[in-house]
Amino acid sequence: MNHQKRKIAVLGSTGSIGTQALDVISQHSDRFEAYALVANNQVDKLIEQVRQFKPELVVIANESKYAVLKEALADLPVKVWAGPDAINQVVQDSEIDIVLTAMVGFAGLKPTISAIKSRKTIALANKETLVIAGELITKLSLENRTPVLPVDSEHSAIFQCLNGEGNNEIEKILLTASGGPFRNFSMEQLQKVTKEQALNHPNWNMGAKVTIDSSTLMNKGLEMIEAKWLFDVNPSQIEIIVHPQSIIHSMVQFKDRSIMAQMSLPDMRMPIQYALSYPDRLSSETRPVNFFELSTLTFEKPDTKKFRNLGLACKSIETGGNMPCIMNAANEIAVELFLQEKIGFLQMSDLIEQTMSKTVFIQNPSLEDYIQTDAEARKIALEVSKSIN
Repeated sequence: MNHQKRKIAVLGSTGSIGTQALDVISQHSDRFEAYALVANNQVDKLIEQVRQFKPELVVIANESKYAVLKEALADLPVKVWAGPDAINQVVQDSEIDIVLTAMVGFAGLKPTISAIKSRKTIALANKETLVIAGELITKLSLENRTPVLPVDSEHSAIFQCLNGEGNNEIEKILLTASGGPFRNFSMEQLQKVTKEQALNHPNWNMGAKVTIDSSTLMNKGLEMIEAKWLFDVNPSQIEIIVHPQSIIHSMVQFKDRSIMAQMSLPDMRMPIQYALSYPDRLSSETRPVNFFELSTLTFEKPDTKKFRNLGLACKSIETGGNMPCIMNAANEIAVELFLQEKIGFLQMSDLIEQTMSKTVFIQNPSLEDYIQTDAEARKIALEVSKSIN
């Protein structure tokens, strides 16, 4: 079969998802081509990637690194750009088929919007885009008839469970969570959690922000909001189940009470590959599940008293408007301050809760409102952090 190569722009190519996406692209170089690489800061890693993958275009968000990048790649016929505007521009290139958005946090929003407006297929690995502006993104993707394919392992699982189900009604989505490294900690132990402990995730290899979010269960809160928009369900139809083995990546229950589950060993390359190759399935180097090695798969309820972030995320989507945007901005600041060892593990929830109550609420926000809300919430979160210590 003669397949035309899909040309891919990787936004966040030096991060955890980006590097694993490039792994997938190199394993299937007959099907995919890395056409554009975009990174925020890690210029040395980006230079290595450009030398290996020889893209047409490369962008570094941090303009102060432009000269270093340009000089290092002077011998290659690659276009080198810099700055946030260049990222919004690169995704409009007519050659690009798929834009993999794997930039962390609020930074992923504008490029994703730009790519949707340019009618590119979106492989979405940036949770925050739908958390902040789910309504706006959903509307834009419908208007532009642009598919948004999920890269997160849980959303990929739900997407795969729905494949071929036509208009069959979803009764509920069962969103699984590993429970993070502190599932069995007492409140006293959580009080003393260090940055090093929190960065050590038992099942998944992820960047620092996502790893901390997993340890506070905020990650699951963000994923619940994302699932609401991706699969057009109410938050009340999404149940979160702690499944420490991370073999079942999520399930869908239909109205006949039949449940479909997607299972595989925890390896992000599988959902990345499925988003890039959809609707085809390609061979994979992931080890298959060996059911004889798995003596038990266990399930339990999440503890929202200990892990308050999950409750705060649920509250934000119930409130609607710009509240998820406020919650997300406060969480980004909370994670940064925790990583800088300026606030404790449990104080992250205090910071988010207080920021949510102090930031101006807008019922029907525009893109401008989201941008202002994000800036305002960050400022308030930093103010709040001074008083909670």
